[in-house]
Amino acid sequence: MSNVHARPRSDAWQTALTVLQEVEPPYVPTGAHAMTVVVEYPPGDPGAPPHRHSGPAFGYVLEGEMVFELEGEPERVVRAGEVFWEAGGDVIHYQDGNNREDIPVRFTVTMLCEPGKPMLKLVSEEELAQRESRRAPRPS
Repeated sequence: MSNVHARPRSDAWQTALTVLQEVEPPYVPTGAHAMTVVVEYPPGDPGAPPHRHSGPAFGYVLEGEMVFELEGEPERVVRAGEVFWEAGGDVIHYQDGNNREDIPVRFTVTMLCEPGKPMLKLVSEEELAQRESRRAPRPS
């Protein structure tokens, strides 16, 4: 029995996909599970304290501007419509805060998490001091 009112198949799917980033993470934890979250910080919020993720993380800024800084890389601003990623593991994620004082920032992150470990682990002040030489120079 055919459906007389069925919509004709569209060809839009052939041009609907835009690749925003394509990377090869250095590793994926054995038995990893994926977690996708949305993070929203109010205007001027500094974001999470320095931390690590147990596996790679891939993100997309939905609204606003995020200050993004990983160990060994200079901080940068990621704006709405732009992507970011980090390898996870033994890399400190210093900043993910809101770059703007007038609007919130919203971003989504998909993480590949190591089983039995939290998706985010804060870094102690002692370790930050020990690894200070690995942090890129700060803007003046």
